Amino acid sequence: MKVYLAGFDVFRTDAVAHGAYLKKLCNDVGLEGMYPFDNLLPDGLSGSEAAKWICDANVAMLSRADAVLANLEAFRGYEPDSGTVFEMGLAVAFDIPVWVYFPEQGSMRAQIPHDECGYCAHGYMVEDFGLPKNLMLACNWKGMSLTPEQAIVELAVFLARKSDL
Repeated sequence: MKVYLAGFDVFRTDAVAHGAYLKKLCNDVGLEGMYPFDNLLPDGLSGSEAAKWICDANVAMLSRADAVLANLEAFRGYEPDSGTVFEMGLAVAFDIPVWVYFPEQGSMRAQIPHDECGYCAHGYMVEDFGLPKNLMLACNWKGMSLTPEQAIVELAVFLARKSDL
């Protein structure tokens, strides 16, 4: 089964090596990891042309996946990477199961500083549903794990059970 590996991992300084590591973890449990850097950007594209090509290639890859594994760790603040969240939304729209991982398992109220009325420093209400991420994410994933290593094993078990049904 093919698993699209979504996350801000592509912005790491060791992005290619990290992608290879995630793909190996998938392979170790009988899954085929698909990492965005598997798509090779054609020569001669720059700026918005390159961005559009990358977007289209990632959407095409995701659409061929049997599952999506999404890194929802906080990125540049308290929230997950917006590109990863977009890919999760696509997966849900395509009826592709999503499994997520992130270390912050407490409620959003426990993670994000807020005043006694529940408002953050910018004046916005911090959700109080007892969920670790925004309800639109939390109500749509099939499972969550603390680490990518744990998530890949648990996703493999989930997919095996799903295929037995």
